[in-house]
Amino acid sequence: MHGYWAPQRAYGAELDHNGRVSFALLHLPLHVLLPGLVARVGFPDRWRQAWLIMVLTMLVDLDHLLADPVFDPLRCSIGFHPLHSLPAIALYGLALVWAPSRIIAVGLLIHMLLDATDCVLP
Repeated sequence: MHGYWAPQRAYGAELDHNGRVSFALLHLPLHVLLPGLVARVGFPDRWRQAWLIMVLTMLVDLDHLLADPVFDPLRCSIGFHPLHSLPAIALYGLALVWAPSRIIAVGLLIHMLLDATDCVLP
């Protein structure tokens, strides 16, 4: 099954797993560091709470457990996993409007943005 952004890796060359695994070493810390930066700037009065909530949105990756294999460094998550689908992402965008869900929505959208880099970066 291919995601919405198929074909993956529009630049034409197939990547080896070593290159993608190396990128994952940068990608994974960004899921913690970028929400921290956004929390510090966007929610200065309660940045620690906002950061924790945004990091907890990584639980959205539980939908990866439905895939076989669970982890594939060459796979684009966007459009492949149910909680990474375009309709789900649209709901996360709509959740920005309602103040009580705003921090969660920001965390989810940061997560999707970072996961989308896997779809376009070589």
